[in-house]
Amino acid sequence: MKLGLCVPLRRYATPEFIRTLGTVSERLGFDELWVGEHVVMFDAHESDFPLTGEQMPGDPDDNVEIDLFTSLAYLAAVTSSIRLGSYVAILPQRNPVYTAKEAANVDWLSNGRFDFGVGVGWSKEEFAACGAEFARRGARCRSYLEVVKRLWCDEVSEYDDEFYTLIPSRMAPKPVQKPHPPIILAGQSDATLERVASQAQGWDSIGVEPPRIAEQIEKLKAKLAKHGRSRSDIVINACAGEYFSYDHDTFRQYNELGIDQAIILEAATSSSPAELEAMLERLARDHLDFVKSL
Repeated sequence: MKLGLCVPLRRYATPEFIRTLGTVSERLGFDELWVGEHVVMFDAHESDFPLTGEQMPGDPDDNVEIDLFTSLAYLAAVTSSIRLGSYVAILPQRNPVYTAKEAANVDWLSNGRFDFGVGVGWSKEEFAACGAEFARRGARCRSYLEVVKRLWCDEVSEYDDEFYTLIPSRMAPKPVQKPHPPIILAGQSDATLERVASQAQGWDSIGVEPPRIAEQIEKLKAKLAKHGRSRSDIVINACAGEYFSYDHDTFRQYNELGIDQAIILEAATSSSPAELEAMLERLARDHLDFVKSL
């Protein structure tokens, strides 16, 4: 089983902090770095934070993250082998053409090391601030994924449905990975699992205990079969940390479920590169060898 890291790039994320995150994580042997997305944040939300079932914890200034794709491109420049992923791009509140371009550029600049993690979002306020409709965001996500894939794969791309019209367009550079970077969808709903089965190359389970993941995997297998696919056609990642406890037994259960990559979500508490390096070394010492031995 692989082990990835998601260290939220919040107010502490100076250029040196991000450089240290990339170079030290790669040196220690972590398999992937994941970068999250919140464009703006608010003092209060109408929607509950899905990982806690209540208002998002912490100071709003601590929860705003620096730009997703700019950060990934920066990480690509300071690393050479570790994979880089979005965790997650909130696609329904984004312009799909700009997103296709930015994501393809990360894959190009990283020489094919990018995983396109996508979610439908949860904050009504963030959608409003981005000028996007919150309702039917799942259906919009399905539509926008098709726009992105066509821009990545077709010499001349076009698309038309109720959510988006793309006139015949050319986009370059194309991603290095063929036919395109893996699309990994995050979420727990049946609708998300259906999109995984029909459109994606992976599923991210975030903040769910192993017994619940086991139930979701069985549902996903049935949906994959409906689309002529099997479990081996996708990767499954499971995230632990920050909002929920984990230990070696958690990772052991992940491995027994056939999870391909465990992801540790761990927030830094200062902008000190030395403190960040110490945190990464602690995580490696406590978990990396154990997980890779499974």
